[in-house]
Amino acid sequence: MLTDHPKKYQEITELMGQLGGKIPNTMEAFERLHISSTEDGTLSRKIKELIALGIAITVRCDGCIAFHVHDALDSGATSEEISETIGVAVLMGGGPSVVYGCEALEALEQFSVLAD
Repeated sequence: MLTDHPKKYQEITELMGQLGGKIPNTMEAFERLHISSTEDGTLSRKIKELIALGIAITVRCDGCIAFHVHDALDSGATSEEISETIGVAVLMGGGPSVVYGCEALEALEQFSVLAD
């Protein structure tokens, strides 16, 4: 195992809470942005989380991968949908996205075990 993604998710959640104590206006605005941009609309929350995951892979953000795999599963995404999202990210990001796609696959496997 390269990264413990559920642990990373928990650690980042805690750190974001601490950051919110230091810059509450910014973090409250970020939380509102996150909620409003991922709520169901013309696109479902699930589709939006899959898009966010694809972007997280292409920009190489480990913490974002943990969050968006978690949130994609939470919004009803299947393992197959997440795997296809990884494939699109590889198309758009090339070799580096293969490496971060592997991170996303690892996160999927870890979060899936927790759900069982």
